[in-house]
Amino acid sequence: MANLAVRGTVPGARTAGNVWRALGTARRYPVFPVAILLFVLVLPAIFAGWVAPHDPVVGSLSDRLAPPFWVEAEGEGIYATPGGSTKHLLGTDKQGRDILSRIVYGARVSLTVAAISIFLAGTIGTILGMIAGYFGGNIDHIVMRAVDICLSMPAILFALVLAVVLGPSFQTVIIVIVTIFWSRYARLVRGETLSIKAQDFVARAKVAGASNVRIIFRHVFPNIVNTIIVLATLEVGQVILLESTLSFLGAGLPRPTPAWGLMVADGRELLVTSWWLTVWPGTAILLSVLSMNLLGDWLRDRLDPKLRNV
Repeated sequence: MANLAVRGTVPGARTAGNVWRALGTARRYPVFPVAILLFVLVLPAIFAGWVAPHDPVVGSLSDRLAPPFWVEAEGEGIYATPGGSTKHLLGTDKQGRDILSRIVYGARVSLTVAAISIFLAGTIGTILGMIAGYFGGNIDHIVMRAVDICLSMPAILFALVLAVVLGPSFQTVIIVIVTIFWSRYARLVRGETLSIKAQDFVARAKVAGASNVRIIFRHVFPNIVNTIIVLATLEVGQVILLESTLSFLGAGLPRPTPAWGLMVADGRELLVTSWWLTVWPGTAILLSVLSMNLLGDWLRDRLDPKLRNV
């Protein structure tokens, strides 16, 4: 056994090594994460109306809890369990709604929430971060204290409070995500602005008579775009995970919206007998978050000159 371990032929060690090398390859060449994103998140979200075989919110009770198409019928009489069919490739839920169609439309919901919330959070955080880092003084103190408050705020508890006050809705999810995530942009952009403000080209722009607004948006902002893009890419996976968590807890999107978190919540009580209710949306969440994190790591390595040289 010792010789096997030295030679690297132990099955467990070899499998772990293959997984680690595959993840390393995905970080160097983003073909796999980009492909996963296209087929799991982006393309289904864009072409949901053509890809989905059924209406995601309309079902038939006669088809309820149908298993995936490869599962065969078992038992006889009253103890018989139905088999799957090609009519519903991934099975149906408790209301007889097609799982595949709900996953496809759930990709559109997740991508829409991520795009809107990250755009708003990134815009607010970037502007406030540049203002705080460039002007300093009391403005910097006020913005940074607001950042500290938002960073210390538990997202789930805040979402539950808003859900009670405003009710579960699309707007509630956007408000929660923007409130939590803008502070991350502000803190990172502020640090980058402090570094760029001390550069010689900023001093020369001041001597040339450029206004503060012109310096911020013509000299500071172009030098932090790469950082913002990397952070936004990394945040997409976290937004999808947070939106799914809020929907799972009942503080996010309301039923019967085809959201991945709601699908997991609907199937948690039937996990043993009807595993497909939670496995497929959970797999979609896993693949989306993992691929976005790998893509964000690759962008960080490519856009950061220091890491690129390494």
